[in-house]
Amino acid sequence: TGQICGCGIQADLTVTFIAMKQGLLTGHAREYTGELQLAELDIPGAVFAQLTTDQHIISQTDVMAALKPRHRTAHKGNHGHSLLIGGTEGMSGAIQLGGTAALRAGSGLVSIATHPSHAAWLNLNRPELMVHAVESVQQLRPLLDRKAALGIGPGLGKDLWAQQLLLLALDSGLPLVIDADALNLLADMRHKCDHWILTPHPAEAARLLVCNTADIEADRVKAARALQQRFGGVCVLKGAGTLIASAQGIAYCTAGNPGMATGGTGDVLTGIITALVAQGLDNITAAKIGVQIHAEAADQAAAQQGERGLLASDIIDQLQNRVNP
Repeated sequence: TGQICGCGIQADLTVTFIAMKQGLLTGHAREYTGELQLAELDIPGAVFAQLTTDQHIISQTDVMAALKPRHRTAHKGNHGHSLLIGGTEGMSGAIQLGGTAALRAGSGLVSIATHPSHAAWLNLNRPELMVHAVESVQQLRPLLDRKAALGIGPGLGKDLWAQQLLLLALDSGLPLVIDADALNLLADMRHKCDHWILTPHPAEAARLLVCNTADIEADRVKAARALQQRFGGVCVLKGAGTLIASAQGIAYCTAGNPGMATGGTGDVLTGIITALVAQGLDNITAAKIGVQIHAEAADQAAAQQGERGLLASDIIDQLQNRVNP
């Protein structure tokens, strides 16, 4: 589970034998393992080949396999049109972070559906984004046409405006990344769907599973599986050792650092995953690769500037390096 039983040693280096242990990869154990190394004790590969598991650690090989070089004749239409929905009054920063991250993650086109009070400002501040002022579902509906993927939640709020936009997004049938306030609204709706990606942090996961945050953190693998079984699709349980749960099993992200514990980093992840889906990756692959490059970009930013004071926009600044492996 990654729980610490009594007194634990905060090691600089941990060597684990034969195979990786899931408890070393997520949760409180991340504070104690230090550098983690595997010693297979010269056990023949044929032995491991006979074993089956539904768990794996995301690797750079996975990233390179998913993010292949682009064709020399490509145009923007080949790389998907993402639509990000959110940014209630006073929350323009969240949706701008999500939209900018989608651009940096390679989406050919990115549209924003947001509150009218700051649509003009967003257009001026990030001209590459196509920003639409939306007051009602009637104004959102035509924006769904010819979109490859939707992301909803950054700065969305929980008022009637937010509820109506979420319901229309759910009914669209499009691949959908759900985060932040959209998850809190979803907790009261009790929907289940195969074509969405949910990205809760532990507190949001607790609301979805009707428990408390301590229950989630006590066994993160169990919680991730429970989220996926209850809500379907793909569930990303964020935190130390982010987990991606799907019908195929559990994937572990071992990258990332405490500097990511700051406002806006989840909005950035929403934009990244939405962009990867828009570019043609299936939902499971998009979630895994999105989580990995998000964490790697944060590690790169922290290596240059330190963890304390790291901003969500610092992660965006490193994204282009990560999506071109």
